[in-house]
Amino acid sequence: MSTLDEAALLAAQLLSKRWLPRQHPGIKRALIDADMWQALEQRLAAVGLRLVDNIHADHVSVALLRSAESAVFDESGMHSHNNFDLPRDGVSLLVVLWALIVLPKRERQAARDQDASNNEQSEMFAAQRPLPKASDVSPVVSYKALLADFGPQLGKKTRLDTNLKRLENTGFIVRRGDDIAEGPLLDLLLDYDVMAPRILDGTLADVLSRSKMAELHKPQSSAPEEPALAPLAPQQSDAAEALTQATEGRASLPYTAAPEPDTKA
Repeated sequence: MSTLDEAALLAAQLLSKRWLPRQHPGIKRALIDADMWQALEQRLAAVGLRLVDNIHADHVSVALLRSAESAVFDESGMHSHNNFDLPRDGVSLLVVLWALIVLPKRERQAARDQDASNNEQSEMFAAQRPLPKASDVSPVVSYKALLADFGPQLGKKTRLDTNLKRLENTGFIVRRGDDIAEGPLLDLLLDYDVMAPRILDGTLADVLSRSKMAELHKPQSSAPEEPALAPLAPQQSDAAEALTQATEGRASLPYTAAPEPDTKA
């Protein structure tokens, strides 16, 4: 079987399954074979698609080329805040889960990668260590905690359950009993470089600032204070309100491009 034939088969699998794990034999070969990767990209580009790959994610997917967006979506679709037909509270829930899962995961991956680099400096024959897999470092979110902390801002239990089901069906999350885990598309179709600064330097920075100001103006208690072991964290209700009001992520189906997220104050 020629390289082009293998590339066509892999493209067909991506289109039919929407995503494939990086450990898939065809994907593993494409990741190390430049000719195979180029052939796969050419096959997809011929029908207006592109590969979506991220070393921090355990899967790859496909999305629309930018040049094909206007032909696929009309003006109303291009100006929509998402093309999943998610309601506003569903988009807010997606952003909240992304912040609770992807941000800590990236931090853990970076920390382990840094530790590995430091260890290599003390080794005479250091072996190259791969980035930790997402499944090994990705945190899970408790449904009960999510409902308690963010329920009032996200439509309470009925709306939360409905939107969680939507996100699960589209591949953003995986439900394991009471736990909500990262799905194949959560770290692929939401642009980390765009989303992270808007949340860390914008939304949560404002929450931290308000929390710090409130602490400074808090009346001093006569009781002896225990030594602080860590900085005080902001109230989750404040974070929930800030996230749901200040961020609306723009996401896209695996068959569409992943446009930059909308942020509206």
